[in-house]
Amino acid sequence: MKHTSARSFIFFLFACFIILLIMPLIGSQPLNYSRLVNDLQSLDAEIFYNIRLPRVLFAFLIGASLSLVGVVFQALLRNDLATPYTLGVSSGGAFGAVLALKLNLGISLFFFTSVGLFSVTGSLLAILIIYFIARKSTGISMYTLILAGVAISFFFSAFNLFLHYMSDFTETFLMVRWLMGSLDIYGWNYTLTILVCLLAAFAYFFKHHNAFNIMLAGDEVALSKGVEVYRLQKWSFFAGSVLVGLSVAVAGPIGFVGLVVPHTIRLLFGADHKYVFSGSLVGGGVFLAVCDTFARTIIAPAELPVGVITALFGGPFFVYLLIRRKKEL
Repeated sequence: MKHTSARSFIFFLFACFIILLIMPLIGSQPLNYSRLVNDLQSLDAEIFYNIRLPRVLFAFLIGASLSLVGVVFQALLRNDLATPYTLGVSSGGAFGAVLALKLNLGISLFFFTSVGLFSVTGSLLAILIIYFIARKSTGISMYTLILAGVAISFFFSAFNLFLHYMSDFTETFLMVRWLMGSLDIYGWNYTLTILVCLLAAFAYFFKHHNAFNIMLAGDEVALSKGVEVYRLQKWSFFAGSVLVGLSVAVAGPIGFVGLVVPHTIRLLFGADHKYVFSGSLVGGGVFLAVCDTFARTIIAPAELPVGVITALFGGPFFVYLLIRRKKEL
């Protein structure tokens, strides 16, 4: 396990904080920043406080959620290629969203549209099906969990293809656009909802960071050390899956973040989950906020799907880190 300097980790967190402060200042529309304080009714204040700032924080929270759950699933499944979408939760959410777009429903609950409500329902349905398949008398079978997740993912993907086939051009365009992911929001409702859920999940995971470290050696070793392995697996699976389902419902499936960022943090600071959880949360949030800033400005006034940017930025950088680590070994 690589030794981590607390000073270097604090510097990393400070650098991420500075980057996050800069992101709301960047946009296609130039702002008069003196009006942000002196005239809260101005157009500049409206753009900054109700569009840019909540969107940057929303992007940060979605990226932090996906990255954090990526760490958890990689630890639970002991699979370096596991992502927040490995267990089929996103496919269930995508099916719900695509079904809502096909039915063209106008219902809403609180601030969730029909697409968001159906997406959350689809994600929860996938979670329950996978859990009941994988559970056993002593806990959850991780091997069965992976297989069930893959099977459920293919099952819902087949339904998605069927709905695409049965849709007209306009409906298909809306479905494909949603599946690309979007962080285009107005106001603070989604941001505050994700914030509460993320803080609760992070508190639970961070509280058990030592148990996650021990579980890397295997379930038998962890049990011998007094870790409640099966209880931790169950609640981590539920907490992570619900967080992913909610993220998919409000932002669509945004890939790559939950794979690249956790591995990047491990390459930089080692495998201790005390640092991996915190670093992935902050790093994932800043990574997606930066990608979204590029997505909304690079071809302004239009914007690119943020998932395209995450792949273009994250892929080469991750390859660079792997090459650098290979040279150091």
